[in-house]
This record gives sequence, structure tokens and C-alpha cells, in this order.
Amino acid sequence: MIPVSEQPEPASFPHKVRTPGSTFLQQAPHPASWKNREYWKRVLRELYDAHNGICAYSAEWIPYTTGDPSIDHFVPKSVNPQLAYEWSNYRLASLRFNSRKGDYQDVIDPFRLKPGLFFLHFPSLLVRPDWAISRSQASKVIATANRLKLNDELCISGRIRWIREFCTGSITLEFLKRNAPFIAVELQRQGLIEEIASIMRFDLAG
Repeated sequence: MIPVSEQPEPASFPHKVRTPGSTFLQQAPHPASWKNREYWKRVLRELYDAHNGICAYSAEWIPYTTGDPSIDHFVPKSVNPQLAYEWSNYRLASLRFNSRKGDYQDVIDPFRLKPGLFFLHFPSLLVRPDWAISRSQASKVIATANRLKLNDELCISGRIRWIREFCTGSITLEFLKRNAPFIAVELQRQGLIEEIASIMRFDLAG
């Protein structure tokens, strides 16, 4: 994970989401079901564009048509229904990471995340707490990584793919910054831009 900047609320948001949502909550302050009242879905495209398609939790680009982008309520609707229709509570997330977070509240908010808390270890590509942070901060990083399963086989294989393409010259550093910014940030922060191919021991012959 890397820090994510909160983006301005779209001008259409009150009309599309807040007003109908508020009307619904006046009738049902603690909804037993949100079926047919998922007004936040009306601004999925705006949220996607505002964050350049980058998942707030994996820090990787989500293809709009095939990657299942979704809106995560950072404060779960079950905890605070009044935030269900508030732009400030929305985080762009792939459906996989949205499901992993669920209604749990032990994930660090990417809007409040300080730079450098998450460390990407090379060549294992495991996400760990940076060695320089406090024990309290480290425990929060570990809890977040565990909840989101940032170190499962699927996540690591995805990082391998990005790094291999960078090392082979198939993509540039600028492309990596746009599509897998956490990896790009860590390569630069650790001064590994020139060395990463040898560290990963990729066979780049041919």
C-alpha cells in the first residue's frame, strides 16, 4: 500500500447519490438490506477516473471492463450507515480486495497512510513493515497485510509479472509508476532501479 490522496467530490454526487441515499436512510436508519439502494454504484466511473484506476489496497491498476473495480466503504455500512452515501468514505478497490476487507476495521486507511510504512522486500516480494517504524505502526501494517492477504501467491505472482516486464524493457519506469505505483516507489526508495534484474535473477537472455 501507498498513500492515496482523497479526490474532490463530483458535482453530480449529491443528485446521483447523497440525496436519494439520505431519503432512504430517513425511512430506514439501520437498513437490514441495501438491495436497490446501492446508489454509490452510480459514481463508480467517477471514482475510478479520479484515482486513475488504481486499487487503494493493492496499489495496482484495475482494468475497468475486466478487472471488477468496485467501491469499498472504508467505514463499513454495518458500522455507520450514515456514511454509506458519502464520497469521502469511498475507496476504489478491486472486487477481490473489497471482499477481503469486508466489514473488518483493521485495515489502514490509504487516505491516512504515512509514506514508507509498507516495505517491499526483494527478491521475495513480500510486503512487510519498514524496519524504521514503531512497533505500534508495524503491528498495524502486519494486520493490514494479513487481512488483505497481500502476501498470498496471487499477489506475489502479480508483482513478479510487473517486475519481469520492467526488467525486460517491455514497460518503462513511468508506466510502472502509473500501473503498479507501490512497486515503482519501492524500487526507487531502495535504489534498486538498475539492480533489480540481477536481484530477481531473471534469465533475460534472448
